Amino acid sequence: MSQIETCNPATRESVETYDLMSKDEAFAKIDAAHEAFEEWRARSHEDRAEVLREIAKVLRANTDRISELMTRETGKLIRDGKTEVEICARIFEYTADNGPSQLADEERKHSGGKKRGIVTYSPIGVIYSIQPWNFPFYQPVRVLAANAMAGNACILKHASICTGSGLLLRDLCLEAGLPKGLFDVVLVGHDLSDEIIAHGKVRAVTMTGSDGAGRHIGTKATEALKKTVLELGSNDAYIVLEDADLELAVKTCVQGRLYNNGETCVSAKRFIVTDAVYDEFVSAFVDQMKAITMGDPTAEDTQLGPVSSKEQFDTLVEQVGKSVAGGATLLCGGDPEEDPSGWYYPATVLADCKKGTPAYDDELFGPVASIIRAKDDEDAMRIANDSRYGLGGGIFTKDEDKAIRLARDHFDTGMVRINSFGAADPNMPFGGVKNSGYGREHGGFGMKEFVNAKAIFLP
Repeated sequence: MSQIETCNPATRESVETYDLMSKDEAFAKIDAAHEAFEEWRARSHEDRAEVLREIAKVLRANTDRISELMTRETGKLIRDGKTEVEICARIFEYTADNGPSQLADEERKHSGGKKRGIVTYSPIGVIYSIQPWNFPFYQPVRVLAANAMAGNACILKHASICTGSGLLLRDLCLEAGLPKGLFDVVLVGHDLSDEIIAHGKVRAVTMTGSDGAGRHIGTKATEALKKTVLELGSNDAYIVLEDADLELAVKTCVQGRLYNNGETCVSAKRFIVTDAVYDEFVSAFVDQMKAITMGDPTAEDTQLGPVSSKEQFDTLVEQVGKSVAGGATLLCGGDPEEDPSGWYYPATVLADCKKGTPAYDDELFGPVASIIRAKDDEDAMRIANDSRYGLGGGIFTKDEDKAIRLARDHFDTGMVRINSFGAADPNMPFGGVKNSGYGREHGGFGMKEFVNAKAIFLP
């Protein structure tokens, strides 16, 4: 394959065609990024912060242009695209506001407190950022903002289906005053991407995607002795306890399952409901899922757009089919007729999901909900943790102290929502455990993932 063709999943129409880069072209981007890094690293944190604030302004000024392109390339609802742009702007502003203090030199004592020391957080060079398609701006932005603040350069390999979004982000950053070369995009296939990981001027690798892809990229980076941050998939459990506010739980769980057309790594996917409230929850949940309006993602009244591609559509068909064959009960949706106008998969609910089937074990990346009955609260927590993943999760209960205790002491994930749903916040750490990866972004943590914590000993 020598070209990338992007396609509108709502219409199946071609959006744009791009030529893949040669090895020399891609490596030239890395060399240029390293040169830009050598100058950028000498600028103060405050100077870097001003550029990040300007990027936030430029993104907001181009909200319509950005969101329209993201919708054309991935099928996300136009309003969700506008929300994404605002989140990106807030990430740049948070990083600008907090970076100078987070990355400032620290004075310490050593030798029993008799001597002085300084800890500095020094930039290391070019960071290779491999990102997926479901949030075409947010995914690369959360890497770029943190690393630009830290003084690093960033090379992006974006998912092919949103190539235009990656290139637009680069152009807008240049417009805002980010030095040329400090952030750039490579259009390459998987084999050349592996060679980029091994490039001598690439100092670290960060990737968001499936656990299978993460395992491959993590292995390649380890072979080259390079640090990685991996934010991988999940099948987040939202547990509904016996004392939950059911009206709130149902409304929030529907929102959590369908947000971004159900194509979000940290979102409500498995719904573990205690026996005492199971029938009432399921009845109301199915009614609300059936009432969802699916259609044109550019229309303001649409609640569910298409999935991102034929590949994504076919994967869901296969996963749901295997789950039903394995004992799950289809309560609504599923078994979609192929729509010649686009890749539309309806809001779907599977109940009685069994261990050993995709609906229980795997990540269903689309508008498919898996419901599992639990005997009681303790059993619900056990089932929630019965997963190879551990990115996020949720708890519905009227007892906040109990929810905090369960979240802190028992939920084996990186993030837990209590009586709410949300994807990410610039002020809170983002990341997972187990097969959902390692490392943290946001909340100040991402700024220190790829720096050299250097110890300077004074007499």
